[in-house]
Amino acid sequence: MANGKYTRVDGRRSASSYCSTVTITVFVALCLVGVWMMTSSSSSSVVPVQNVDEPAQEKKSEAKEQLTESNESSSNQQFEDNNADLPEDATKGGKNEKIQENIEKSDEKSNEESKFDDGSNRQMQNDDNKTGDGDSKTDSEGGETNTDESEKKSYSDENGNKSDSDDGEKKSDRKSEESSGEKVDGQVEEKEDQNENKESEKSSDDKKEDGSKNQSSNELFPSGAQLELTNETTTQKGSFSTQATESKNEKEAQQSSNQQNGYNWKLCNVTAGADFIPCLDNLQAIKKLRSTKHYEHRERHCPEEPPTCLVPLPEGYKRSIEWPTSREKIWYYNVPHTKLAKIKGHQNWVKVTGEYLTFPGGGTQFKNGALHYIDFIQESVPDVAWGKRTRVVLDVGCGVASFGGFLFDRGVLSMSFAPKDEHEAQVQFALERGIPAISAVMGTERLPFPGIVFDAVHCARCRVPWHIEGGKLLLELNRVLRPGGFFIWSATPVYQKLPEDVEIWNAMSQLIKAMCWELVSISKDTINKVGIAVYRKPTSNECYEKRSQQQPPVCSGSDDPNAAW
Repeated sequence: MANGKYTRVDGRRSASSYCSTVTITVFVALCLVGVWMMTSSSSSSVVPVQNVDEPAQEKKSEAKEQLTESNESSSNQQFEDNNADLPEDATKGGKNEKIQENIEKSDEKSNEESKFDDGSNRQMQNDDNKTGDGDSKTDSEGGETNTDESEKKSYSDENGNKSDSDDGEKKSDRKSEESSGEKVDGQVEEKEDQNENKESEKSSDDKKEDGSKNQSSNELFPSGAQLELTNETTTQKGSFSTQATESKNEKEAQQSSNQQNGYNWKLCNVTAGADFIPCLDNLQAIKKLRSTKHYEHRERHCPEEPPTCLVPLPEGYKRSIEWPTSREKIWYYNVPHTKLAKIKGHQNWVKVTGEYLTFPGGGTQFKNGALHYIDFIQESVPDVAWGKRTRVVLDVGCGVASFGGFLFDRGVLSMSFAPKDEHEAQVQFALERGIPAISAVMGTERLPFPGIVFDAVHCARCRVPWHIEGGKLLLELNRVLRPGGFFIWSATPVYQKLPEDVEIWNAMSQLIKAMCWELVSISKDTINKVGIAVYRKPTSNECYEKRSQQQPPVCSGSDDPNAAW
């Protein structure tokens, strides 16, 4: 083994001398020698030292003679055609086999002996040309070369990589026995041998071959986790689609579904026109009602089968005016109703002004404006504290919802509701203005709200008979009102002395006492000439337990206060 190493060193030195001579004569030959001098260092870490034997020494001398003859004729050849002009120091352990391959046509017997090693070295040489790390390691490990030789290697690396790669490919084509799997094994073997060379240069061929096979199998056939990462990387855009992509796919699916179904939507053929509300305009269900005494005909009666028609837009409809301008005016053709303006115009509910419907901010109980009315309530009962203690308000029988619209200026959010009655689409006015509102009525069913959610409930001439039938409607307000919340009632029984009004007031007083509500204030607004009564709900059950008569009774535990219709 020692003799083999010394012989290799001597061969390298002679090659260096020869390279100096060739540099003077032919520049192209010098570049080619530098390429193989560079690749010889990387090949030494791959090919075991044991491959050097006595027969190889004999072949080396023959290869030198052949190399001398080929270099003499290289001056008349182009650089790309010098595939067989290999220096004797091209590889450390396998250079003999690589040079012998160039003499393959003349000596087939020698070619068969070095077949396996020669094929591996050629593939390792190709891989070395593709990776820059191997080039840097070659410069660091080949300490025997001087600075001039390093510059030659660097220059030849840039200009000769393509030629070397073509050389390896042409030789591989001549070796039909080598498969694509041997190429991959050679590349992987070189990488692993370079890493193992730092730890130990005396490792056996069996360990290197086993390591190369395992590494090759890991790259060619990755494990389950690696395979998932690979698939994820290549299909990441499809695996994790964005919300926009999902929406687009859903729209495409709907379009394809509509095309397959071929359904054509038709306009609803109803007398209500643009004001059609299926659950409130169900004439068939309304005709079957046994009574309308408790406003059953104003409640919701949804059809068993929902209508599959389009509600048409009003003629001349325009895009709604934005808030806060919409609180004062809306487009007339968006809600083309003038009856309410004729009936309630003198109370400043709504007026027709050219192509607009304007809202002066008045109401039945606050003709001079909602803001004055709102401030008057707080002056009467400072504990109301708009926007602080009282922040969420339910407005019963809202009309066009001017009360709720101006509560915004005091930091209060209101929910307004009114029935669809002879006042036409009063809730539609509120919604077009941008004020929260729904079509509903105090009837035989609960309101669509959970329990104890409102800080205050307001009724300004809302025409609801709170006092009848044991106060069932007032008990519904008690359900949605928070403990300590206020019931603000502005109606004629509060400030008028007509027999009917006095009767209602007395009935309300008895009912309020039985419910343990407290009458906080009765005040009269001199500007609007109306009176306001403010009640407060108790904060505990202590009053309920001290009542002499349990009327109205306390709800049972099975009665869920949050169960809304």
